[in-house]
Amino acid sequence: MQRYGLIGFPLKNSYSANYFNQKFAEQGIDAVYQNFAIERIEEFPNLIKNHQDLNGLNITIPFKQQVIPFLNHLDLVAQQIGAVNTIKFTQNELIGYNTDVFGFEKSILPLLKPWHQSALVLGAGGASKAVNFVLNKLGIKHTQVTRKADEGLLYEEIDKSFMRSHQIIINCTPLGMFPMVNDFPPIPYNYITNLHLVYDLIYLPEETLFLKQARENGAITKNGLEMLTLQAEKAWQIWNE
Repeated sequence: MQRYGLIGFPLKNSYSANYFNQKFAEQGIDAVYQNFAIERIEEFPNLIKNHQDLNGLNITIPFKQQVIPFLNHLDLVAQQIGAVNTIKFTQNELIGYNTDVFGFEKSILPLLKPWHQSALVLGAGGASKAVNFVLNKLGIKHTQVTRKADEGLLYEEIDKSFMRSHQIIINCTPLGMFPMVNDFPPIPYNYITNLHLVYDLIYLPEETLFLKQARENGAITKNGLEMLTLQAEKAWQIWNE
């Protein structure tokens, strides 16, 4: 039997295990996918040692950057991004990939309009690095928004001018993720219009308060479920190459 899994913390409401195990059952694949909730990345070597039948792993919050020193190699895209969400196990090596890039690009492309030229990227973690990579590839200017002045624009600095000149807004933070469904990024939603595209990498709940407020102001909205599905299929392809 092949074994795959997801590392991160917390993982109680992760979609990946159900997705892959259903896939395995439907396609008659002799494999299992399980969650490995670890609180510190220092637990990673022991996890690998205790599960020597692993064929591949997905990586989620908060370890997409922290896991890199434990890997033997990164593919070119993961190197450029500086974040990993997929690990392939070979006979002697652990190789890091980033399939978030594939998932995000394929899911946002059909929604882009000619006036979508600039983006606000909320958050500065591993997921935002994949988003920034895609925006650069597509030639879309973007401004990082964080809580730390040395990492980008502060939330309190976002005014009407920023909102109107950045007509793509992407949430890469965990704000609003189940069970903290009453949280949302502190931006001035009243300046969102029907020209905005507002994307949340969160998929549970289906509509976060971030997306709800944007939709009520006329924006096109998109959650992260399609991105998750696309990146999962890309990971499966990498594991079986």
